[in-house]
Amino acid sequence: MKTISARHRWLLFFLGLAVSAWGIGLGAKLFELTVLIPAWAANPPQSLNLLPYGPRWPNNPGDFFQPLSAALVLATIGTLVAGWKTQSRYKALLWLALGALILIWASTPTLFWPMIRDLYWASTGKQPLNSEAAAALAHQWIFFDWIRTALIAVGFVASLLAMSRNADAYSEA
Repeated sequence: MKTISARHRWLLFFLGLAVSAWGIGLGAKLFELTVLIPAWAANPPQSLNLLPYGPRWPNNPGDFFQPLSAALVLATIGTLVAGWKTQSRYKALLWLALGALILIWASTPTLFWPMIRDLYWASTGKQPLNSEAAAALAHQWIFFDWIRTALIAVGFVASLLAMSRNADAYSEA
């Protein structure tokens, strides 16, 4: 039986964390897109009072996604460090997961936070929107959120493929 190096063990550990975190994130986003968002986007601006923010909700979605995101950063960087000496084809999967994570991280504060702020303000009356503007903003959110969810799926599949091909990660090309 072949023994594996400490570096390979670390790679397996971080891949396990990555697959778990990406999978949890993907499931959470799919739930959000198929259950929560259709409720608050059903008939804006009236339905915006169902947004999961503010005093009506005991938890903010960020309270879930931010720690999960931190775990993804740790796992993704950990896989790259531990997998630095792997084959190029294998390492490409690790870089693909990192690329997906960077795009998600870049788009969340720059694209999503301003939209959710405007939607929330419309729901509270702080910055009212007419029906057409509220519907357009809700549809814009949904469109971009499906793209973000696709990026999460890319990270999940890349990490899962890396996990399933780990036996050959350190072998010669």
